[in-house]
Amino acid sequence: MVERGGEIITRIVPTRKSEEVVPNILSNVTAGTTIYTDEAWAYKPLAEYGYTHDTVNHFKKEYVRGNVHTNSIEAFWSHLKRSISGTYVSVSKKHLQTYLREFEFRYNLRKHPHLMLEALLLSFPRA
Repeated sequence: MVERGGEIITRIVPTRKSEEVVPNILSNVTAGTTIYTDEAWAYKPLAEYGYTHDTVNHFKKEYVRGNVHTNSIEAFWSHLKRSISGTYVSVSKKHLQTYLREFEFRYNLRKHPHLMLEALLLSFPRA
C-alpha cells in the first residue's frame, strides 16, 4: 500500500483473496480514505468498510482516468523486481519480507536520503 506522495507499507499476503487482502488494508488505512486499485476482485468489499474505492481496468487497457491510477504502487513493484533480478538475482520466499522491508525503508526515506545512514545505525542495539 502506498500513500500518494507519502510512505509505502509492504506485506506478504498468502493469496489474492479478499479474506487475505482486506484485513491488511483495514489495519493500515484509515476508514474514509479514498483507495485506488486495479479491477481485482479482492478489493470489491472496500466500500462496505467505509472506503471510497475507484478502479482502473488494466484488462481494458485503462491505466489512468483523471486522478484514478495505480502508477505509484506499479512503479514501486517495477523498481523492486528490477533490483532483485539485477542485484540479488533471486530471493527465497523465506527472506522475501526482509527484502521488502529494505525497499520500503529506501522508498520512505527517498525525500531525505541524508537521513538513511543515521536511521540505519540507530536501528542497531548499542553495546
